[in-house]
Amino acid sequence: MTVSARKRIWGWWFFDWASQPYATLLLTFVFGPYFAEVARAHFAGQGMDAEAAGAAAQAYWGWGQTVSGVLIACLAPILGAVADQSGRRMLWIWIFSACYVVGAWMLWNLAPGEPDLLRAMVFFGIGLIGMEFATIFTNSLMPGLAGDAEMGRVSGSGFAFGYLGGIISLAIMLVFFVAEPSGQTRAGLAPGLGLLDYTAREDARAVGPFTALWYAVFMVPFFLWVREPRTASRGIHIGRAMSDLWQLLKSLKVRRSLAAYLLSSMFYRDALNALYAFGGVYASGVLGWSIGKIGLFGVVAAVSAALFSWLGGKVDSAKGPKPVIMLSMVVLIAVCLVIAGMSREAFYGVPFAAGSTAPDTIFYICGIVIGAAGGTLQASSRTMMVFHTSAARATEAFGLYALSGKATAFVGPFSVAVFTTLSGSQRIGIAIPLIALFLLGMLLLSWVNPRGER
Repeated sequence: MTVSARKRIWGWWFFDWASQPYATLLLTFVFGPYFAEVARAHFAGQGMDAEAAGAAAQAYWGWGQTVSGVLIACLAPILGAVADQSGRRMLWIWIFSACYVVGAWMLWNLAPGEPDLLRAMVFFGIGLIGMEFATIFTNSLMPGLAGDAEMGRVSGSGFAFGYLGGIISLAIMLVFFVAEPSGQTRAGLAPGLGLLDYTAREDARAVGPFTALWYAVFMVPFFLWVREPRTASRGIHIGRAMSDLWQLLKSLKVRRSLAAYLLSSMFYRDALNALYAFGGVYASGVLGWSIGKIGLFGVVAAVSAALFSWLGGKVDSAKGPKPVIMLSMVVLIAVCLVIAGMSREAFYGVPFAAGSTAPDTIFYICGIVIGAAGGTLQASSRTMMVFHTSAARATEAFGLYALSGKATAFVGPFSVAVFTTLSGSQRIGIAIPLIALFLLGMLLLSWVNPRGER
């Protein structure tokens, strides 16, 4: 069956739409908080006080993701080299899609009462690894989708489409599934239209099967319309693939632009991820926001990310990814400066009126800006990576890109923890280290060729 170029691009975009709920629903807004709730109750039942139980739950969740991150960092470049050397990519996408679906579906089994936390973390990790590796292999198909002049638009529109899928899936969960303490959803409906038992927390547990089904259904256009490059299958030879990977790593000594870009993106992606991770903590601790208000903040940021990823993709195609990346970092540094100077009472020493909503308004604006700059930064970063590889070696290159993103993922949270401890200020603790990481990323980006290795 002949598939048009336009259909192949739309099929490729559908991966972003299908996979985004793992981050939106499971990692951030629904399953993550539910896991913390169940784990807190479990540890409290073992005799811990409330504060200790909360800390134990957070640590359990953090260590689980750390293990998954280490596995992704170690295996990503190796699997990429194997895939490129064998000439097969779609097979790996099928395999890791199965991991995504199975991992997400099995989260239904985390019930309150006597929860098996380890089993839940194992399956969450399987799904997360499936999502991350499937992303590497789908990203590696980018060079065959469009020419360099259109690559930014394709990448940006894909991110926008993915964010839109995340927003819609979250809205469906909030309207029809997840119940408030009253036992009804935000729309006043019984969970699952009366089919789910709130007392057994089936409303929150349903997010696992929902995410799995969402992915399975919306990956159909991807598998129908996307074609991998026509290359002869050479079989899977681990030794030869590892040799190719070693040659790629050694080549970084003379490929200055690629080496500088991997280092630059390593630091600025650490900063961006930490900004996402600690935004809700800041809103809660400094501004006193409720979880519901933080969730609305997340939706606002996601809508902004969808819109500006699309617009940024157009600028990327017209001007190239490097100026878009640079401008995004400048904007994010400005947001960090706002955060550093704002409290509930004053902004850089200028007091707010008693009971003023100005701090909330300013931080909502920050959320819009974080979404806009963060979305364009991620989309253009993907384009820049394409400019540093070829269709034949793309999976290996994106595996290395994943490694650079995971290898130092602890730096952002660690630096925030250190600066917060030393300064005694939550505002300074978040802003100063992240500004430093963004500035380091900008410095290293100056050595990157705007057209990569084209």
